[in-house]
Amino acid sequence: MFWALDAGRVDRRGLEFEPVVSDIQTLNEWATEGRLEVTAISMGAYPYVADRYVLLPHGGSLGLGYGPIVVARRELSLDELREIEIVIPGRMTTAYLALRLALGDALCVRELPFDRILDEVVSGRADAGLLIHEGQLTYAAAGTAKILDLGEWWQGETGLPLPLGVNVARRDLDRLSDVSAVLGDAIRAGLENRDEALAYAQQFGRGIDAATNDRFVAMYVNEYTCDYGEDGRRAVSELLRRANAGVEAEFVA
Repeated sequence: MFWALDAGRVDRRGLEFEPVVSDIQTLNEWATEGRLEVTAISMGAYPYVADRYVLLPHGGSLGLGYGPIVVARRELSLDELREIEIVIPGRMTTAYLALRLALGDALCVRELPFDRILDEVVSGRADAGLLIHEGQLTYAAAGTAKILDLGEWWQGETGLPLPLGVNVARRDLDRLSDVSAVLGDAIRAGLENRDEALAYAQQFGRGIDAATNDRFVAMYVNEYTCDYGEDGRRAVSELLRRANAGVEAEFVA
């Protein structure tokens, strides 16, 4: 999406866009303040900001049969996971919400930036870690074992994809429908010019090699990213229902 906007591949309809790059937990926290007009957030954070933001119908990251994973240095049972400390990437992340839905709320957790969690487990400073982003692909090479795949668990429970990241727009935004249309066009342009868009995205890859970046993008940038569709919207509603969030999913028309 950023590539298409920056490269002038879409009609901006007279709107100006300024990219702001940060980690997902920071974006979640900023959203509680309404700091950005359009932002990516965790689906798990949506109940905290639904009064300020509405869901865009595109830009979602959904995993069908895969998602955030819990890793450890040795094999553990799910009962053992309930008794040990798990390092998590943030309490408002969808990963942590899904973890609580799978294992229960009485968990011992500690927050760390997502890109430090794998090292925390490898070093022995943490018993287990909840990995998002590229950690889902690099954990084995680091010498850790996958204990639980939350996307796999969710699909087994519901038959639906797990909605992880979502794009939202502030409710008070002028020309909200135009903003949504431009961003939707930008996503489609990026998918139609994947090699160029990936090369652009590589600059934000935190040192990730191009092959890993390509594999990770392929997992989460797909048909659901262009539009949630019926299954994606059902998944969002089901996640909110199971979380007892007390809010309904509201999408820009």
